[in-house]
Amino acid sequence: MCEEGTPLSRSRRIGVTAVAALAVLAGSPGLAAAQDAPATANTLPPGWRISGHDLLWRAPQPVPMGDARVEFHANGRLLGVPRPAADGRTFKLPLDDAARAEQLTRLQVQASGRRLDAEEPGAGASLAAPQAAPAPPANPVDPGKPGPYRTTRGEYSLPSVKLPGFKAPVEMRGLVIAPKGAAGKRPVALFLHGRHSTCFKTGGGEESVTGDWPCAKGFKEIPSYQGYVKDQQLLASQGYVTVSISANGINGQDWEAEDAGAQARSSLVRRHLARWADWAAKPSSAPPVVRSAPKTDLSKVLLVGHSRGGEGVNRAAMDSLYPPPAAEDGAPGKARWHVSGTVLIGPTIFGQNPVADVPSATILPGCDGDVSDLQGEVYVDGTRAVSNGKALHSAVYVVGANHNFFNTEWTPGKAQAPAWDDFYDDPDQRDPVCAPGKATRLTADQQHQAGAVYIAAAARLFVAGDDRVRPLLDGTNVRAASAGKAQVLTHAVGANRGAGFLPDGSVSVSGARLCDAVTPDAKKGCGLDRAKGSSPHFAQWDTERESGRRAVAVSWTKPGTAARVTPAKPLSLAGSSAVALRVFVPPNTRGTKLDVTLVDSKNRRAKLGQVTVDGLPGSSATASYWAREVRVPLKTAKTFDLKRVKSLEITPRSASGKAWLMDAWGWRAGTPAARAAALPRVDVGRLSVLEGDSGTRTYRVPVKVSGKGSGQVRYYVIDPKTGKSTDKVVTVRPGSNAIDVPVKVKGDTEFGNDQQQDIVVKAVHGAVVGKYRGGVTAKNDDPEPKATLVPVADKVTEGGTLLWRVTQSQTAAVDIWHPIRLVPVTEGTELSTKDVDPQWLEDYSGQKPDPERALSKADVWAWVIVEAGKTTADFDVRTVKDSVTEPVESVRAVQTDMDGKELPGTTPVVGTVTDAS
Repeated sequence: MCEEGTPLSRSRRIGVTAVAALAVLAGSPGLAAAQDAPATANTLPPGWRISGHDLLWRAPQPVPMGDARVEFHANGRLLGVPRPAADGRTFKLPLDDAARAEQLTRLQVQASGRRLDAEEPGAGASLAAPQAAPAPPANPVDPGKPGPYRTTRGEYSLPSVKLPGFKAPVEMRGLVIAPKGAAGKRPVALFLHGRHSTCFKTGGGEESVTGDWPCAKGFKEIPSYQGYVKDQQLLASQGYVTVSISANGINGQDWEAEDAGAQARSSLVRRHLARWADWAAKPSSAPPVVRSAPKTDLSKVLLVGHSRGGEGVNRAAMDSLYPPPAAEDGAPGKARWHVSGTVLIGPTIFGQNPVADVPSATILPGCDGDVSDLQGEVYVDGTRAVSNGKALHSAVYVVGANHNFFNTEWTPGKAQAPAWDDFYDDPDQRDPVCAPGKATRLTADQQHQAGAVYIAAAARLFVAGDDRVRPLLDGTNVRAASAGKAQVLTHAVGANRGAGFLPDGSVSVSGARLCDAVTPDAKKGCGLDRAKGSSPHFAQWDTERESGRRAVAVSWTKPGTAARVTPAKPLSLAGSSAVALRVFVPPNTRGTKLDVTLVDSKNRRAKLGQVTVDGLPGSSATASYWAREVRVPLKTAKTFDLKRVKSLEITPRSASGKAWLMDAWGWRAGTPAARAAALPRVDVGRLSVLEGDSGTRTYRVPVKVSGKGSGQVRYYVIDPKTGKSTDKVVTVRPGSNAIDVPVKVKGDTEFGNDQQQDIVVKAVHGAVVGKYRGGVTAKNDDPEPKATLVPVADKVTEGGTLLWRVTQSQTAAVDIWHPIRLVPVTEGTELSTKDVDPQWLEDYSGQKPDPERALSKADVWAWVIVEAGKTTADFDVRTVKDSVTEPVESVRAVQTDMDGKELPGTTPVVGTVTDAS
């Protein structure tokens, strides 16, 4: 599978090994649950255990540090985001009262919607290799060509900074690559890398790569910030001053942040920009590398973020326009720069609240094995109708690109530290799209070249205002010749698109089905064939369902039946030159033909023409149900009323098939200036309180609304017991309390888990949302009951059952799991694996009696459950009678902590067995 000590790919590699490995892990120390526990006390699947009020899972191999969140799910709902242990394999999640042991069924570990703890059904489905698509024509202007300037490079390192919520200071280090001899003030491009391992030891094995911060003695920092030199050099040759900044200090601590570090990354970006503003005002104070570079024009800033760095620069753009709450901001002060646009490479967007008024280009790697659901599509879809719609938001789908190879320090053969291909290729069932060597899979160099070209395209459009490169980003069927072999596809919203037919809004549909993008109800869902991939448009959020995220699902067995979409009010398409539709069809299909027709308010019809839609190359491991942008010229009869268009019709002309319409717009060429509207900003806080010993107190979820004006947001209240949510759309304005969620906390004197009531918030129209999740946490303030092992039958004849009773000092409000481990005896002869019942041995350790060995060497580590409301539970050792004459034998048991170490202050117990002969 991999070389010794090489971490496994984040999702694919863990999943394909888990099925076999978890059975073995059940016999490993710390992973065996008491299979013979009382019938009412549930046992957990192999690999899982409970320690006190924490749920733990241990992976069969180290899970590489990546950008997708590792999440625990149960019964189809999100339990929470666990904390990783230093071993890279163990993950721990504190449980609240809503997740007691008896409710922990259908447990799953997911990252970006993909299983880590088991191979997903159909993951190895055999699919034919997709046909290569014909190359589109080249755009006349190619932004990938180097500019006229030679470049210079150097680094600066400033004192580390403290960021709110982070214990250790974060480094302030940057790699500058700038043009030589460029006159005047030059625009700035700042790069922020994503979440990757932070430290490494040369020549080490499995422990050679860590996520520690600061790095331990003998370890070096992984220089992830040095991985974008190719991109920086291209931009610098074209006249940009570029800087790539290091964020290892955030990567090593962001597991503690509720927003996964988005606010901290924004603060770090703005800290650097603030220093550049200082240096622009007083050049003599700048580091040598900055003084040797041209002067900078901070009114023209491009932010480029990779993975979690993408979410970080999105938040930095938001915070530059709409300041965050002072208590959470690590870079206070007014922005002395203007963010002209962002480029987001394989980004996360856990909050799903993009900045609608700052132009963006989101690169979606078709073979992403880390952020595999391609949730970055939300940076496009999530901006629709939120603000004035003038900013262009582009999705750039790169067929055959993985997540890591956009950064050379994450690329094997180029990186200084151990690196890996994040897309795992199962040698027994090779992926037809993403396996190395397949026609559609890019090499590391090909991928990085394509990335550099499209970053330069965004810079040229968003910063330099050169509309000639817009076709490379806005869904026009052209390519950049300098991107070489890479098949790059784009679609977009915003810019000069006019009124739109949006399934998310108030619409009626006939001849097709209005389907929900995120729902647990298969009948309401959009009906994708998961064996052919998933859809970036339907990336899951924090709720089990979402209101207002929809598509139009069209299915036909013969041509000719129109699917009609009718908004609540007629639309005006006057001034548009075409209708642009974003439509996707099943992966690996070709030639789906659709007629496009408009109907005005007087039922006059205008047949605009026919479009052909091809599916992307895809497999079960790809997110390839992705919309292609197709356009038809808007040519109608003079009598047709373009100011009052009532309906859009799509009529299939292929023999049979399926298609999904994401939206349709009036379109015309051009890129208008994007101006940020004055909007209110919503941030949800977290209030932690002690539960108390008696009575009921009412608290409220803290929500702050700042900024200007009024707008609409939708908030969801998540039921902590069921995971289901209720939602409401409200109008918010600064100082208002439109989001008013009371939480009752009942005091008691029994030990229990913390109780957490959360809400999540999304912008709907005329608002931005910063910290999207928060709530009230009622902290358990009662001590955990102490437990002792009380002998019930600690002297038996062989064939008998040794029995101890785990006895708690008092009852608890939750089940408590008590680990008990067999350890070597201190005197006399120890029971062997052949002295106990074979089934008992297998149940408690997963091992067999042969070869015969001391029982303590069989890794017997049982987890005995004392149920809520009770004080006792039994632990036994079942012996067997044999014909061998033996001396008195014994067994020794101790209570342990979660790591298998003997608990201080507890007393070991000894059981003796006498010969029956």
